[in-house]
Amino acid sequence: MEFITKPLPANKRVALVAHDHRKSAMIQWCSRHRISLQKHYLLATGTTGGKIEAATGLKVEKLLSGPLGGDQQLGARISEGKVDFLVFFWDPFEPMPHDPDVKALLRIAAVWNIPVACNSSSADMMVQSALMERSFGREVPDYQCYLKQR
Repeated sequence: MEFITKPLPANKRVALVAHDHRKSAMIQWCSRHRISLQKHYLLATGTTGGKIEAATGLKVEKLLSGPLGGDQQLGARISEGKVDFLVFFWDPFEPMPHDPDVKALLRIAAVWNIPVACNSSSADMMVQSALMERSFGREVPDYQCYLKQR
């Protein structure tokens, strides 16, 4: 498969997702990085987005709740090139009834090679990176070329 370089813009579209037992950690993380995050476009699954907005005052586009299709909505946005960075605080100890949706979201983020942070340490490193505030290229498979060959 061939690869192409697609730019991630300086103003990122940041998707925020947190499982129930991780929502407080997400709110704390957003509060710590409020000044940086307010420079970017934020979107989130419904409950997470509402809690972040209420606690931090950050403007967040709220999609459906994860179990009601919000994870799939985010996956579609990633596929359309409308999400640049995913912060997903998932709970490794709690079984999720919508686990296939969660795995699909992480899979599509990997397919489109967008940065993914699954805990506050990795999210801290990414949001504090010099690349967070500037455009940079990311390599993705050339799916158009792949489809033409099929």
